[in-house]
This record gives sequence, structure tokens and C-alpha cells, in this order.
Amino acid sequence: MEPPRSFWSTLWRLFYFLPFFIGLLLLGIIKGALLCPIVCLIMTIGNSAIILGLWPAHAFWTFYCIARAKQLGPVLKLVLSVTVSFLLVLWPLIGILGSVLTGAGYGFLKPIMATFDAIGEGKEDKFLHCIRDGIWSTIKGSCTVVRDLKDVSFHSYFSIMDDLRLQNAPNGKPYEIRLTCIPGAFLAGVAGILIDLPVITLIAIFKSPYMLFKGWNRLFHDLIGREGPFLETACVPLAGLAILLWPAAVVGAALASILSSLALGGYAAVVAYQESSIKMGMAYAFSSLSMFDEYSNDVLDLPEGSCFPRYRYRKEPPSETSSRSTSFNQGKRESKNTSRTTSFKNTMAEIKPLKLLEQLFAECKLYGDNLLADQVITAKDFKEFKSGKTGSSIISVGLPAYCILQALVRSAKENVDGLLLSDNTEIMTQNRPKDAFFDFFFDPLMIIKEQIRVENFTEEEEGYLCKLVLLLGHPDRLSLMTSASSPQNERRRAEINAIARRLQGITKSISRYPTVRRRFEELLKSFSEELERKMGGSEHRYQSGRSILKTFSLNSLEIKTGNPGIDEEAQLTSDPTVPLN
Repeated sequence: MEPPRSFWSTLWRLFYFLPFFIGLLLLGIIKGALLCPIVCLIMTIGNSAIILGLWPAHAFWTFYCIARAKQLGPVLKLVLSVTVSFLLVLWPLIGILGSVLTGAGYGFLKPIMATFDAIGEGKEDKFLHCIRDGIWSTIKGSCTVVRDLKDVSFHSYFSIMDDLRLQNAPNGKPYEIRLTCIPGAFLAGVAGILIDLPVITLIAIFKSPYMLFKGWNRLFHDLIGREGPFLETACVPLAGLAILLWPAAVVGAALASILSSLALGGYAAVVAYQESSIKMGMAYAFSSLSMFDEYSNDVLDLPEGSCFPRYRYRKEPPSETSSRSTSFNQGKRESKNTSRTTSFKNTMAEIKPLKLLEQLFAECKLYGDNLLADQVITAKDFKEFKSGKTGSSIISVGLPAYCILQALVRSAKENVDGLLLSDNTEIMTQNRPKDAFFDFFFDPLMIIKEQIRVENFTEEEEGYLCKLVLLLGHPDRLSLMTSASSPQNERRRAEINAIARRLQGITKSISRYPTVRRRFEELLKSFSEELERKMGGSEHRYQSGRSILKTFSLNSLEIKTGNPGIDEEAQLTSDPTVPLN
């Protein structure tokens, strides 16, 4: 699409589209007003039932895990118990109130956004889509929120608390509070808030007018030249709304800056406690002013630097080779190199999060089908996972970790920079999903991949690693599988065990994410139905003539997409004693 050649043609296009924009906005508001009470009621009732129903179990299990935690000292346990008591009392009130506000906001805003999305490219009968879109999807989304809260409350919470209860203290020394450092840390925190709150408030108020007019100047410039957010026709309504709501965005940014001063100033208490020095805490309180000033200058494209001094607030120099402001400036310079007239569709080069999850689930189904046929994993494991039993870690953690390991081994052998999926899609730092969730585990996975590449494991060691990743936490079954293939070199065996533990730890953290849990349960449901259909119901069962130890050799671990080495009878094999429902 070429930009208009004159100002008057651009102005005519704006007034021509204005009635459509107002009509879509009114239609979205009407749909939002009708759906808001329904969605708010669904989320309030569902979330309240989960919060109140599980509150006694959460309260008991929290205190029990804190009391049994081996990595916490007595004083720290006492402080945590008192703090958690207040949080447990406030949790039902905050949770129910948050459900009401979230339901009202989601039920009102989601239909409005769906109404504007209905005029996007590739949709036929846009008038019908404008009326229909956003109704059922909003109701379904509210039910998804309730289900995600259930997964977090019932699965993720207990998984985290079990880790707290079962993990040993690092180096045999539990964490403990240094009581002598608490008064000084408290004084440093109070002083930091008293220093940062008024100064950062003045900085935010002083720079807000510049942010307001600079933002308006950029938006109107893009509007006249059909650049930036105004390049795509579908984005014009939202971009026009951004011009109208830009003052509200500036006010929100100023309020967020003022609130952030509480955290910045209060962190002086943490620094004073860590360094056992009130002087270091006060040095951080003054240095945080310089950090905030430099960051705001980078955001507003103002000259670099700050008029506030920055002191050294750590006894040991930081390990980073570059400061935070350097990274901000580097990111800003890189963003300037990108042409502002590029279409939004062409800039979306990163892998979408759902594509990465779907690829992981597809590989889980592929490998799970073959491992189940070889009786490495059984139908009982699937039933334990669906019932939520403690011994279901083979399916919830081991199988996804096994699939991730296959991708890491594949990437290490191909010597690629990123993560190579089974469909030859390479996920690198440049195109990986930008969600904070993926930032949490992508870099650690890349470190594990480099370790696998450097170690250059033999086929036996690679097979041992695969078995260990899948069956770690089940010593009886693991001993049957690895007795013959365990490396004789103790150092190599320790390295393999460390990689397996780290990979399972990362996978366990991924499984706590509610979206992953929900999609994985849907995969297991379809997997169970497909397997039951293959078996012909509970009346027809097949038994494999191969033993578990023989089938779980390296050949069974190196599963290929075509499955050429598995006969038809083995593909229909399941646990002969437990039917898969």
C-alpha cells in the first residue's frame, strides 16, 4: 500500500473512515455492556469457589511445608509463618475482589477489541463478523481464566510447596535471617523511600509534558504520512484511539513512576542487609535516582546521562561487563535502524508461543505413542497423571523433558545456534517468542545444548541420558533400565545426572504454567481416546513379546517420525493390566 501523496487526500481518508470508527466503537460498547455482567458473574463465582474451597488445604499445607523445609532456619521459619498468616487472611478478599474487577474489565473490553478485529483482512462478510465476533469467545475466555486459576491453585501451588519441603539446604547450611542486620536494613529502606519518593515524583511531573507533546507529535506525523501504526488499514481505528487516549497514557506512566519509587527506595533495605552495611544501602538509595533518570531519558529519547550521582553500593564489583543504561541505549539504537515504514506483518518474524507449544505437544504425542507401545511408559502412568497422583511425574515432567532433550540433542548434532524443532524450524534469540515466560527457560536450555555439544556423548551415554530424563524420580524402574548402560566413568555419570536434573527442573517449571497444563491435558485426552480406539476397547488387548529392558534400548529411544522399526502389534500394545480410559 502506497502512502497518500498529499495532505488533503490523507485528511479526506481520515474523515471518510471516522464514521466507521465511531460505528464500530458504539457496536463494541453495546456488546461489552451486554456481556460484562455475564462474564463478571462467571469469573466471580468460579474463582470464588476455587479460592474458598481450597483455602483450608492451602493454609494447612503452607504451614506444614514451612515447618518441614530443610533449607530454612528456625528464625526464618517463624518470620515466614507470621507473614504467611497475614497473606492467607488477605488472599480470599484480594482474590474475590480481583475476580470481580477482572471479569468486568475483560467482559467489557474483549468484545470491543473483537469488533475492531472483525474488519481485518481475510474475513468474508465483515458486517456479520462485527456483530458476532467477541460474544462466544469472551464467554469461553472467562471459563478459561477460571480453569487456569484451578490449575494454579491445585497443581502449580502444591508442586512449588513440595519443592520447598523436599529440597535440601545448599551446602548443608539452611537459609537464616541475620537478626543483627535487620534494624539497619529497616532504617535504610525507610530512608530510601523518603529520598526516592519525592525526587522521582518531581522527575515524573517534570518530564510528563515533554512525553505528552512528543507522543502527540509522533502520532500526528505518522497519521499524515501513513507511517508506523497508521500504515495498515486495520490498525487505523486503534491508532486513532491512541491519539485520543495518549494523555491518559501519560498520566498512567507518571503514576507508575511514582509507585515504582516505593520499590526502588525500599530495595535499599535489601542492599543494606545483603552487604551488612547501612552505608551501602544509602548509597543505593541515591544511586537509584540516577538509574531512574537515565532510564527515563532513554525512553523519551533525551540526551544520555543524569545530573544525579551514582555511587558504588556493592562491596564487590558487579559481574556484568556493561551497565543497564548501556543495554537500553543499544536496544534503542537497534530499534532506530529498523525502517518505520515497514508493515507490521513483515516485522512479526518471531515464533509465536502457541506454535512452540503445539510443536512440543505434537512431539510428546509421537514419542509417547512409541514409548507406550514399547511398554516403557504404561497406561497406569497416564491414569495417575489424570488423577493428579504424586507418582505421575513420568507423564507430566518426564515425557516433556524427554521431548525437549531430543530437540537439544538434534540441535547439538546439527551445530545450530538455536533450538532445532522436528519440522526444521530453528528458534534463535532473534525470532524466539518475546514473552517473559519463554525468557525464563530459553537461555538455560541453550546452555544445556552447548554442554551436550561440548561433551560429545557416545551412543550409550546418550541413551543413558534419555532414560534418566524420562524416569528420574522412579529409582525402581530406572534401575531396571540403566543397569547395563550406565557409564563406568564416575565423572561422566555425574555430568549426565546433572544435565538430567537441570532439564527436569526446567520442565517442571514449565508444567506449572497454566496454559501448558491445560493444553497438555487436552493432548492426553485425545491421546487416550485414540489409543483406546486402536485397542478396540477394553475387550481387546495386546501383549508385547518383548521385555521392558530389551525394548528400552537405544534403538527404542531414537524414535523416528515414520516409525519403521515398530511392528503393528507393538504399536497397539498397552499395559495389559490397566485399561486406558
